[in-house]
Amino acid sequence: MVQKQSISRKLFVVFNTVLLAVITILGIIPFIHLLSISLSSNSAAMAGEVKLWPVGFSWDAYVYLGEKVEFFRSLWVSVQRVVLGTIINLFLVFITAFPLSKSNDQFKYRTPYVWFFAITMFFGGGLIPTYIMVKNTGLIDSMWALILPGALNVWNMVLMLNFFRSIPRELDEAATIDGAGHWRILWKIYLPVSLPSIATIGLFTIVGHWNAWFDGILYLNSPDKYPLQTYLSTLIMSMNAQMSSISLEQLKAMENLSEKTLKTAQIFMGALPIMVVYPFLQKYFVKGMTVGSVKE
Repeated sequence: MVQKQSISRKLFVVFNTVLLAVITILGIIPFIHLLSISLSSNSAAMAGEVKLWPVGFSWDAYVYLGEKVEFFRSLWVSVQRVVLGTIINLFLVFITAFPLSKSNDQFKYRTPYVWFFAITMFFGGGLIPTYIMVKNTGLIDSMWALILPGALNVWNMVLMLNFFRSIPRELDEAATIDGAGHWRILWKIYLPVSLPSIATIGLFTIVGHWNAWFDGILYLNSPDKYPLQTYLSTLIMSMNAQMSSISLEQLKAMENLSEKTLKTAQIFMGALPIMVVYPFLQKYFVKGMTVGSVKE
């Protein structure tokens, strides 16, 4: 039997739909604006004439980036970093959160370990000690310098810990009675029911690794090993020096290229992969953020 909705309920649904539609449009407009500027001519972009549609359509900014071998090399480095970093982070978060989600009677030293990890959320060693640690461990100028220093994100671990604590304890007890050990319980019971939390943490990790650029400048000595964001940031800084050494033919081909169009092109291209990935994880995202969020 379908219950007839009241007028107030219909108004509430309409209001929410309109509000969410407005918020969605406001979130999309900046990306459309960036894309329009990157596809516009130099004069239109510098004059501020571009709104939501390209003015004096030009591919020069993307051609300039796309013709660079360094661009595709740095893109591949970023892909490797995201894949390796996400796998390592999720694995460490998973195996760390599992024992810490147990009660004190199940894991005797749980509280000291929780405080040990919690302190790192409020106090850090600082930039110089971190650099010295990375250097002394031989990670300088390698991919691992971008991955291992932040391999275990404590905030993500806390999210996973709270999610685990929302799983009924009876599942553990039933599996233990059937002869399952801790590892089997972790991979056979906890992992299948943790997809929302894993998707949420995975999205956080992917975005963090993809957008990171400063650690590449700090730990990598070879520009050939730069990830995409580091390469793009250095590209802007070195653009003026490059302009002074290019030929007349190259200068003519780049007459519609400016620092503004190139910046907007790199911002859009840097955000595009995340915008492509997000819709596939969105259905898990809200649930992963709320399930177990009130647990202590």
